[in-house]
Amino acid sequence: MRQYLMALALALSACAPQVTQAPEARPLLEEKGFYPATPGLEWTYLLDGEALSAPPYRLRVEGPGFFAGQEALRFRFFGRGEDRVYYRQVGPFGVRLLGFQDPSARVAFTPPLLEYPPEALLAVGYRWGGTTEVRVELLTPSGREPLAEGRLDYGMEVLEEREVRVPAGTFRVFRIRQSFRDSRSQDVREVWFAPRVGEVRTREGRLLVERNFR
Repeated sequence: MRQYLMALALALSACAPQVTQAPEARPLLEEKGFYPATPGLEWTYLLDGEALSAPPYRLRVEGPGFFAGQEALRFRFFGRGEDRVYYRQVGPFGVRLLGFQDPSARVAFTPPLLEYPPEALLAVGYRWGGTTEVRVELLTPSGREPLAEGRLDYGMEVLEEREVRVPAGTFRVFRIRQSFRDSRSQDVREVWFAPRVGEVRTREGRLLVERNFR
C-alpha cells in the first residue's frame, strides 16, 4: 500500500466527493500578515488559460479548529465538486500543515509539514524540508478506517523572485519548487508566493483571479 502514499497525500484533491456551489466573494478586508491567515480571507482561482467565466475554485480561512489534538486554522478549499479543509498553524515558525480532510478521507502529517519558513528566511536560494509520517484514513459511517501510512520526504527551494502577471493583477512573487518523495516515487511542483497576498499560482497550476482583502 505504501506505493500509493504520495498519490493519496498529494493528489486526493483530484477526487470529487460532492458538488459545491461557490458563493460570491466577500467585501474587501484588511490584512497585514506576511502569510495571510485572518478568518474571512478568501482567494479565487482558475486553471491557467481558462476563461474568467469558468466556475472558480475558492480558498477561505474559516477560523480556529483542532486536528489530531492540536489547535490550528481551518482553510477550506472548494469548487467544482471539491470540498476539503486544510489544517494549518501560522506563526513565527512560518506555515505548518498538520493535515487535511474531505468527506471521504483524512490525511495527517506527523510532524507537521513545513510549507513555508519563517518570514525572514524566505529569500532566493533558501532551502528547507524534512521527513514526515503520513497516515491516510477513509471516513466511513462507522468511523475512520486506515488505508495507508509511511514516510514522506520533502524539500522546498526558492528559485527566484520576479514580477508576474495573473488575472488578479501584477505581483512580486517568490518561485518555489516543492519536491515530495516516498519509497516508490517523486513528485515535483512549483508555486508562486506573494508576501501579504498568498499563493498567486498554486501547486496544481491554478492562478489567482480575485481576493477579498487589501
